[in-house]
Amino acid sequence: MTTCAQSLVRLLEGYGVDTVFGIPGVHTVELYRGLHGSRLRHVSPRHEQGAGFMADGYARASGKPGVCFIITGPGMTNILTAMGQAYADSVPMLVISTTNRREHLRLGHGHLHELPDQRAMVAGVCAFSHTLQSPEQLPELLARAFAVFKCARPRPVHLEIPLDVLDMPAIDLNLMPRSLPGAPAPAPASLRAALNLLNDARRPLILAGGGARDCAEVLQQLAERLQAPVALTTNARGLLPMGHPLLLDGVQSSKHGRSLFDEADVILAVGTELGETDYDFFGLGPLKFKAPLIRLDIDPMQVMGVQRAHVGLVGDAREGLQALLDEVRPPAPSGRWAQDSVQRVNRLERETWNAKQQGLQGLLDLLRDSLVDPLIVGDSTQPVYQGAVGYQAPAANSWFNAGTGYGTLGYGLPAAIGAKLAKPGRPVVALVGDGGLQFASNELIAAREAGIGVILVVWNNQCYGEIRDYMQAREITPLGVDILTPDFAAMARSCHVEHHTAATPQALHELLQTLAGSRQPVMIELDAAQYLQNA
Repeated sequence: MTTCAQSLVRLLEGYGVDTVFGIPGVHTVELYRGLHGSRLRHVSPRHEQGAGFMADGYARASGKPGVCFIITGPGMTNILTAMGQAYADSVPMLVISTTNRREHLRLGHGHLHELPDQRAMVAGVCAFSHTLQSPEQLPELLARAFAVFKCARPRPVHLEIPLDVLDMPAIDLNLMPRSLPGAPAPAPASLRAALNLLNDARRPLILAGGGARDCAEVLQQLAERLQAPVALTTNARGLLPMGHPLLLDGVQSSKHGRSLFDEADVILAVGTELGETDYDFFGLGPLKFKAPLIRLDIDPMQVMGVQRAHVGLVGDAREGLQALLDEVRPPAPSGRWAQDSVQRVNRLERETWNAKQQGLQGLLDLLRDSLVDPLIVGDSTQPVYQGAVGYQAPAANSWFNAGTGYGTLGYGLPAAIGAKLAKPGRPVVALVGDGGLQFASNELIAAREAGIGVILVVWNNQCYGEIRDYMQAREITPLGVDILTPDFAAMARSCHVEHHTAATPQALHELLQTLAGSRQPVMIELDAAQYLQNA
């Protein structure tokens, strides 16, 4: 007899899933009966929030949804933060949980792990949540989930399976995955309206966000055809090659970037919310566009958002960009406005950096340039915040972090573990502060257990440094930010992980080259004050 749980695992295999993150519990053991003997690799985090962050990093690096098996009740409350981060950043994640038997739901009888309404609790951090009422519903619901991941705005999906349904016999189920539809293309009439604006433009500007992260080639071709400067959000870094003459640093939040917006005569925004953590990092106020705005996004809620679009293109970013590229004309000669503007704005931005910012930027560039094809995953920490304004990624999907958007702490290490699982042949760096690491240090032993060779770089300033600086800037006496820092060398030893320190950039460079091929996690601790003094 094949149970519902076993059928679920077979269907996941059919959709190309190869990794599952989860912590077994008495409510999920039937799922593990299905896992045994399957082709799926199971990774055991030390907390369900870590499972969610691992799935997030895996999804961003692989392009496939990260999958979690989560117990009823506390497992679901624990993973909510990770689902919130994935929801904010449009990351595909499939969270499969159990729930109490159908006859016990929402009655408050005090059963193990009972919640009043688990689906209602999850609703705000997922595309949809559904309770499986019978095994026969399984193929349809999984097809709906993977359709969201492929042809809508990708966000977490939650499927909960009551305990009595989990081990029901699944009789005559078709366990072949369903054919999924393609993502929609923008409407022809809207494309014509956008082309009219672009064809008349002499100073076009492109703003690209995470919704375009799989469109590097066509985005670059369109930018070069239009001779348009390109500003990339955190989740879009790497869509243009480093040093490209049309590539702006992360200047869209600065007054220099804002001045460039005013010079443009048409703006094309692709796959971006135009949100404050990417476009108002320094509190200058809401964006105000003088030029006509074209918004291309698969989410109609964004196209019709607070930044009013003169032309709205609802559809897949790649489809829309390709359609524009096929028809757009090169602009009339306008000198070197694009290249000169990029050079000027980038230079003006970098001239505002103080010695600390220059040191932080040097650290980021060193991490990138000391490794071959690196993938850097950041937490909410000072070097990562500097990267929001100055980091040029070597390729798409090679730089992501929790420093913008939802902005959680504790993301960097587990997300890097997931990314390394997706890209085992690439060096993966987790860049984490001493405060943020304490949110997720338990996942270091999980990485050691699974043999995941992530390089953990700890920026140790012995406080919540960014919040401390913010309090002082607002003339608030720092309170609660000067925290007791663990002995990270002892922490590493307790997790059977090598611990290293580097006092200078040269020492760090040499250390990274030595550790790049490690098959086990390693920790590099940087004393922030000492490192910046020597930078």
